[in-house]
Amino acid sequence: MKLIVDAMGGDHAPEEIVRGAFLGMKKAEDIQILFTGDEKAIRAAMKKYDIPEDGIEIVHAPTKIEMEEDPLCILKSKKDSSMAMGLALLRDGKGDAFLSAGSTGALIVGASSRVYKVKLPGIRRVGIGAVLPLSCPVLLLDSGANIEISPEEMLQFAYMGKAYAKGVLGVKDPRVALVNNGAEECKGTELYVQSHKLLKETENLRFVGNIEGRDIPLGEADVILCDGFVGNVILKLSEGFGKFISKELKKMLGGTLRGKIAALFIYSDLKKFKSRLSYERYGGAPLLGTRYPIIKAHGSSKASAIRSAVLQAKKCYESGVCDMIARDMEQKEKGEA
Repeated sequence: MKLIVDAMGGDHAPEEIVRGAFLGMKKAEDIQILFTGDEKAIRAAMKKYDIPEDGIEIVHAPTKIEMEEDPLCILKSKKDSSMAMGLALLRDGKGDAFLSAGSTGALIVGASSRVYKVKLPGIRRVGIGAVLPLSCPVLLLDSGANIEISPEEMLQFAYMGKAYAKGVLGVKDPRVALVNNGAEECKGTELYVQSHKLLKETENLRFVGNIEGRDIPLGEADVILCDGFVGNVILKLSEGFGKFISKELKKMLGGTLRGKIAALFIYSDLKKFKSRLSYERYGGAPLLGTRYPIIKAHGSSKASAIRSAVLQAKKCYESGVCDMIARDMEQKEKGEA
């Protein structure tokens, strides 16, 4: 497969992006990288890390989209940016998947726009499906793309989440739950009451009802649905707790002689635990509802996270999750006709 990588997106671009993409390419088999961005800067990063040109292509993009810029600039003033050109190449069949650590807003606008034609027919909104690093992977959808949605769009998220959980996470029969402030069907705002009713009436979904925030880390569901505002709060809170727990463990085990001795015996287990809590384990969040795999990496991603994102993009491509979503949505539309 050929992965298009926005080399200029993110806080540590282009060096960490280029290095991470190369590490992912080395780890994976049969993968090529197409970088979009400032060619001179990309080549300088490749030279710094002794990255050979084999399997790597560069398409020069003279500008980049800054994090604070209006997301609509991807359709207007920044059509020559690394992100815009990457999406255009994806649209034109020059690659099989796309990866960016750049502006989330701009990526959502670009992926949703008719200009780039990457959104699947029948999909009302693309969603960000963040994989929470818990004891077993849990997909949180939507985790920040859409603040206001309808019950019908929530149902589409359920289909998209189910396909991703099956195809990429390997869950045979994904349990789908709705985030709410109580287990009762009548709980929550009108959006959540109506969404619960619609999900419950859908026969080919394993809908397990409402789930409260405290139950999310306990593996009560494989796909958790919510609007983008709630989802982003949950996502950022889980990232904060991961950092807090790691920090407290380090303080507890490194503060006394007894703690240091204990740490020697559980060092390997601590490393595994820390790795499990880190967002770098998956490297990024998939945009679901698109024709091709699109991975949104964290803006602060360094090489190790980008490496993981490259491997996730490859897994999305090989699993055919985009085609699965397209087929599910087509069958849904036929069933309603």
